[in-house]
Amino acid sequence: MEERYLTVTALTKYIKYKFDHDHNLDEVLLEGEISNFKHNSRGHFYFTLKDEGAQISATMFATYASRVNFEPEDGMKVFVRGNVTVYEPSGTYQINVKEIKTSGLGELYIAYEKLKKELEAEGLFDLSHKKPIPRFPKTVGVITSPTGAAIRDIINTIKRRYPLTSVILYPAIVQGTDAKDNIAMQIKRANIDNICDVLIVGRGGGSIEDLWAFNEKVVAYAIYESNIPIISAVGHEIDFTIADFVADMRAATPTAGAELATPNIEALKDNIGFYERTMTKRINYILNEIKMRLLNYDRIIESRNPMSVLKHKRQILNNDSLRLNMLIQNILTDKKHLFDLRKSQLDALNPLAIMDKGYSINRVNDKILVDVKDVNVGDTLVTELKNGKLVSKVLEVKENGK
Repeated sequence: MEERYLTVTALTKYIKYKFDHDHNLDEVLLEGEISNFKHNSRGHFYFTLKDEGAQISATMFATYASRVNFEPEDGMKVFVRGNVTVYEPSGTYQINVKEIKTSGLGELYIAYEKLKKELEAEGLFDLSHKKPIPRFPKTVGVITSPTGAAIRDIINTIKRRYPLTSVILYPAIVQGTDAKDNIAMQIKRANIDNICDVLIVGRGGGSIEDLWAFNEKVVAYAIYESNIPIISAVGHEIDFTIADFVADMRAATPTAGAELATPNIEALKDNIGFYERTMTKRINYILNEIKMRLLNYDRIIESRNPMSVLKHKRQILNNDSLRLNMLIQNILTDKKHLFDLRKSQLDALNPLAIMDKGYSINRVNDKILVDVKDVNVGDTLVTELKNGKLVSKVLEVKENGK
């Protein structure tokens, strides 16, 4: 069998593919010490994260680096969150860091991961438990601090997007030791009141300690047991809390939560205008079809109307009558002409007609005389003239030439 040699590029692409499709490497939490730290002019962080036994290259792009509230430095122990991939040009694997915290927060991260796994195992994150967010809420409940920027952003966003809805604030302590119980209590109170279509639970950004109330089990269970759909809107886009996983929908920020809770009235107006135009065209099309059908039905009904039928028959009768009269007149005219012709012919053949010219007809014994030999002396001769008869005796008979 012929051996096949791969290029270095092909092998590296294959290794990168394996890294990128390994879900265990999608979100990795690492603890280590920073070395070779560089903060370039574009705002990116480049450094090595190491411990006693190994090291890994790390990159934190400016989008995430700009959110770090301290300047990392060599020798600093940190916790990072990111995904592991392969940097093809050098053929090395690295972690793309999305979040970095000083190691003083290590215990909180451990507690976070422990509770997350525990609640996930209990089914609190299951998609089957998620309730749909209503499209057109009449009332939106907000559980947050009454004095923070979050409530102002939420109210302004809702009034701008969908002024038809009402906003009810359930004021809550969102930071400190009493925050978790207070947040859970307000969620339960909103369910007892049962006047909200959806709840926004959250607060603005802060450190992991500031947001920790939303990583507490009592808050997680209050969200899970709520009959009202809940949108979790805690911190900034990179901040993930237990509340985000339990809630029916997660919003990156409080403002985003308000956007998810309400439709955009301008978009609705555009949709209504589109549907109105579409319906108008459709209705006009249907009306035109109905109008054409009615016209056809009118013609059919009119053609079957007894009065119309009678009128049509009368018209036919009149037409037939006119044709019959014309036919009779033609026949009479033809007969008259024929009669006149025959009369003329008879008149021409009528022996009496010559009497008008002075001629007469002679009879002997009722026999018309055509030859003198048929007459004898002494016979009674009857002569017919135009206006009468003469009776005489034959005294002499003479033949021509004798």
